Amino acid sequence: MSDPAVRKLPSPALVMPGDEGVSITTLPSGLRIVSERMNHASTVSLGVWISAGSRDEADDQHGLAHLLEHMAFKGTARRSARQIAEEIEAVGGDINAATSIEYTCYTARTLEEDLPLAIDILADILLRSSFAADELAREKGVILQEIAAVEDTPDDLVYDMFMARVFADQPLGRPILGTPDTVNAFDAAAIRAYLDQHYTGGRMVLAAAGAVDHDRLVDLATAAFAAVPGGQNSAVRPSGPAIYTGGETRRVLKTDQSHLVLGFRGQAFTGGGHYPLQVLATVMGGGLSSRLFQEVREARGLAYAIDAFHWAFTDTGVFAIGAGTAPKDIPELVRVCMHSLRDAGQTISEAEVQRARAQMKVGLLGALETPGGRVEQLARQVLTFGRVIDRSEIAARIDGVSAADVRQAALGVLASPPTLAMVGPRIKASDLKLADLTASGAH
Repeated sequence: MSDPAVRKLPSPALVMPGDEGVSITTLPSGLRIVSERMNHASTVSLGVWISAGSRDEADDQHGLAHLLEHMAFKGTARRSARQIAEEIEAVGGDINAATSIEYTCYTARTLEEDLPLAIDILADILLRSSFAADELAREKGVILQEIAAVEDTPDDLVYDMFMARVFADQPLGRPILGTPDTVNAFDAAAIRAYLDQHYTGGRMVLAAAGAVDHDRLVDLATAAFAAVPGGQNSAVRPSGPAIYTGGETRRVLKTDQSHLVLGFRGQAFTGGGHYPLQVLATVMGGGLSSRLFQEVREARGLAYAIDAFHWAFTDTGVFAIGAGTAPKDIPELVRVCMHSLRDAGQTISEAEVQRARAQMKVGLLGALETPGGRVEQLARQVLTFGRVIDRSEIAARIDGVSAADVRQAALGVLASPPTLAMVGPRIKASDLKLADLTASGAH
């Protein structure tokens, strides 16, 4: 359904190229190899993505996925840590890794002719890491510094606190880095046990994009990753389904600015319900024309920057607003955000949705114009959906979201219990009560 007042507005035309160059091969171990040739590219971006992140850790493994990612670069049976760095950089390449809530990835970028070296190094660090005691002790110290850095950065800390309150007492809500106690407790045996449990063929995807030939990639990977243990790609995460809890959490710190995140239950990647929420996030906080920017910054001067976002996971999601402001302005800022969301559920127009859809599609295309952006999407889609979703299909999903869908999405998030996380100077409890954030109490 569209709004009669804006039916004459032209829909932004943006052609989304297809993905005809995508190829997928599955090895006997279950390891899937996906690639896309980008004819304009001179480099190839590649990596191995594993469907195992911080939410897949047992209670006594908190922070282990991240520690394993670090230790993979600290030496193998064939290479020292320095040799790993020097060999890839000698050909102008680079290598990196990252741990997220649901995935861990190990990535590299090289010229096309150096693809064999990149494949060999990735296989080496994943299959033959030594986890030497001296390297482990040093890397624990590095991670403890990472944890301390978050504690010293209020605008990072507030998001960890937010997730811990959204998914209370669940792996999905725990900080990816772990805690000093859990990190200090790990040894090489614990790392190997986690590796054996999660790094199996069915939970791994080798992806490449750019100057890459798929048949050559498969031949190289078949040889390099022959030792990957077999295993099925289970659709059920070991941690079980996530349960949204909601509630309030505050940390009093002596800072000049207070940081807050206000959130609600969202939607999972699967099922398509996250598309209206992504559009809603763009309408609310996706640029200078967004509702929150105009109301919070331009009209009231309550914050320098304000953001709305929807984080979708495999089985759940979170819609939230994040901002920093003067401590005295926290109550007003929260009430303005709540009022803006309630108003969005009633008044979001087709014109706003058209603008948001165009922003999203341009952002999507921009991210996919480089091999690095494209390879990450290839891997995540294969892990999540078992296939690569054509860009034209994504565009059609975005274009299919109507103003009525977005208004309903706004009302849907407000129907869930709110979550509020704050870091900064103390404010009186009477100035901001969680009960005041209900749909009926925020005016």
